[in-house]
Amino acid sequence: MKTIFHSAISRGQADHGWLNAKHSFSFASWYNPDRIHFGALRVLNDDIVAPGMGFGSHPHDNMEIITIPMNGSIRHQDSIGNSSEITTGEIQVMSAGTEVRHSEFNPDHNQPLHLFQIWIFPNKRGIEPRYDQFRIDQHKMTDQFLQLVSPDPADEGSWIHQNAWIHMAKPSKGRVMTYSMKDHANGVYLMVVEGKIKIGEQLLEQKDALGVWDTNMVSFETLENSKILAIEVPMIFDIH
Repeated sequence: MKTIFHSAISRGQADHGWLNAKHSFSFASWYNPDRIHFGALRVLNDDIVAPGMGFGSHPHDNMEIITIPMNGSIRHQDSIGNSSEITTGEIQVMSAGTEVRHSEFNPDHNQPLHLFQIWIFPNKRGIEPRYDQFRIDQHKMTDQFLQLVSPDPADEGSWIHQNAWIHMAKPSKGRVMTYSMKDHANGVYLMVVEGKIKIGEQLLEQKDALGVWDTNMVSFETLENSKILAIEVPMIFDIH
């Protein structure tokens, strides 16, 4: 088993006043040659957006984009005809494909918005853009992994154009849990959203992350009530 540890404080940070962003991988003005991506996982941004503020219309192409509001709501509008609000407990999935322009705003003028945005390299270029939004049953995350995203449209949650899976779990203190790889050639990037866990001898606290590969499974012990984000991606991949 191979691992790479990324502490919370080692992430890039950009405070724009209206946006306080933490970058697990090189993004915008923050560049770290050792933190470009983890396999097909290109971006994991931890953003806090001020009340009433947001991102104006901007383009994306050839990227699978997953947005998870942790607290608050996002107002989304795009060039392929979607206009919606994604609230806490919902997930947004967008395949940018040939190109999508969209805007994202915090519609609440009193409370900040906290969200995770994940970008995953697709396995094919130039696809027709698509949009999906769905609500998750958060009770299904208690002491087990709930699947949010997979490569299969028939699976639970939504799907993307990549041999990748995203899960979340809310393990209780004292639990021992195991994440099993869906594909043994993949790796998994585990972030502690809340709480504290231990993987082998490695302690992970809030917003610490561990990338793990060359193994079939990863087991961890929860030292306090926690919330875990697991992003499984190919470590070697081609874009056709």
